[in-house]
Amino acid sequence: MELFPTALADRMKAAALELAVLAGHLALYPSGLVGERRTTAGPAAASASGATDGARGPAARPVVLLHGFVDNRSVFVLLRRALARHGRDCVESLNYSPLTCDLRTAAELLDRRVTELLDRTGHAEVDLVGHSLGGLIARYYVQRLGGDARVRTLAMLGTPHSGTAFAPLAVADAHPLVRQMRPGSEVLRELAGPAPGCRTRFVSFWSDLDQVMVPVETARLEHPDLIVQNVRVSGIGHLALPVHPTVAAGILRALDEGGPAAGARDDAAGASSVA
Repeated sequence: MELFPTALADRMKAAALELAVLAGHLALYPSGLVGERRTTAGPAAASASGATDGARGPAARPVVLLHGFVDNRSVFVLLRRALARHGRDCVESLNYSPLTCDLRTAAELLDRRVTELLDRTGHAEVDLVGHSLGGLIARYYVQRLGGDARVRTLAMLGTPHSGTAFAPLAVADAHPLVRQMRPGSEVLRELAGPAPGCRTRFVSFWSDLDQVMVPVETARLEHPDLIVQNVRVSGIGHLALPVHPTVAAGILRALDEGGPAAGARDDAAGASSVA
């Protein structure tokens, strides 16, 4: 079994990368406040134009991206490029308001957005990718609002499935969304409840150096009723998950094939790892 990187040098490298990602994201953040142009072409239009998407046929499923707490769609700039290079030409982001006070409200907004996207493009299913709180919102939509009928695969990056005890968040505990990410919250109890027949495949990427997920294993999804692949990522922090090329490769493989993430090595049932 692969050992977790615990050396000081590994942690320093991860911290330096986190700072670099944060600086880049702060520069891009204003651009993420601007609304994006929505896709209009559907599978029929792609087929008529002769466009192909490798083994996936004339048109791949649309992908919807969901950012984390007090963030916006700019966090996915690099991931969107990777998806586009791989033939995913219908990728959209959901910006939910920082004034949102209930995760369930954001999940209902996602429900409406997915319905509108499928109606507009003519597809029957979408894939979802959520970072941190965004993964929890997407999971609530799939598990509690019937989203499994429309979502083929949900990939989650550093999502607090069991709640995070990250101390610095205590200063923001007055915000309802932060309280809903705490261990034992009502929302997390709902998600831990039965989910019989859920059809969506869940892929949860968790990092062994994620300092926002406390403990780091909280980003592993464990649920007896769900189809889950947990993927351990070595040596990067929370902010780097949406931008790291190894994670992007894992997401692409998960969305395309429904199998283990790219470069994954099985280390337990339902689990794999990428370095």
